[in-house]
Amino acid sequence: MTRRTPGRPRGRGWRWTVWTLVGVLLAAAGVAGVVVWQNTYALREETVSLRHDGKLLKGVLARPETGEGPFGLVVFVHGDGPVDATHETFYRPLWESFARAGYASLSFDKPGTGGSEGDWLDQSMADRADETLAAVAWARGRPDIDGRRIGLWGASQAGWVLPKVAARDGRLQFVIAVSPAVNWLRQGRYNLLAELRRDGASAQERQAALRRRQTTLDLLRRGASFAEYRAAVGDADGMTPARWSFIARNHRSDATADLRAVRGTPVLLVLAGHDVNVDVAETEAVYRDILPARSLTVAHYPAATHSLVDHDLERSRWRLTLTAVVAPRKVYTGRFLADLERFVRRSAAGAGTGEDPLRRGNASEHR
Repeated sequence: MTRRTPGRPRGRGWRWTVWTLVGVLLAAAGVAGVVVWQNTYALREETVSLRHDGKLLKGVLARPETGEGPFGLVVFVHGDGPVDATHETFYRPLWESFARAGYASLSFDKPGTGGSEGDWLDQSMADRADETLAAVAWARGRPDIDGRRIGLWGASQAGWVLPKVAARDGRLQFVIAVSPAVNWLRQGRYNLLAELRRDGASAQERQAALRRRQTTLDLLRRGASFAEYRAAVGDADGMTPARWSFIARNHRSDATADLRAVRGTPVLLVLAGHDVNVDVAETEAVYRDILPARSLTVAHYPAATHSLVDHDLERSRWRLTLTAVVAPRKVYTGRFLADLERFVRRSAAGAGTGEDPLRRGNASEHR
């Protein structure tokens, strides 16, 4: 009878356990390596600051990985909410796409967010335009930036900011408007009804929501205070005094007049097929009616949501989270990132030629 030394595993089972553990560790290390690699971008990021209107704004200048410039530049204009310079890293895949085209990207923390002073809820759309113009002027003073090749990228609420900026700065090379609205009030009604349909609300629930909205509009028109709003509607449903003040300041926003002054600037209008925030049909119709066909490119992404994330991906929280961690570039729909690179690259090459910056020789549309 063979005696077993006390404490030593018997047979081949212990070897299988050890190698299984080794395999798990190696696999974990491999996944970690993939995550690190996928979240490493071909960029050189520099923390920058700008003093505007007596307040310090902090931001990021993301230049291409190599070269000394001067580089073209894309200045980012945020949508709604307390957005930091990187949009919690959501912007970095876009910055990398622009860097491949030889462009740097500049983005600032919103006032009161990250390292920036102030409060974004105290701003009007005109204030935001002034802030963006200050960022453009700051960039034109840098030797590594080509002041003749500066464009804007903005999403959602930026739809009321971008035209104001472009109307005042005729030197801008291009404007990229992602899921922009035209009229604040019409956009609000569309968003309300689209979300109610999506959530399967009954006819009675829709009517109740529309009555509440009308009450809110009546209060806004007569300049009511937040206390009056709260008394009129009961449950504030997440509304705060600061948010009420922001809405009161901006609810009359309409981009139409400013768009008429942007007729000479190339514009890429990006529209999503599953946008419950913005009525993309209205937005496209207004842009096409006002802007010359030679300067407007309309890019449709039928599978995308308002934020240009794939619709099926956004519907699954765990898949969206996993993708954002493991493969963040895949969060965006289809060829969105490649199309941004192509538009910027061809805007520079075809400036002033009237060519479609996405597909030369074709109509100004990409699907």
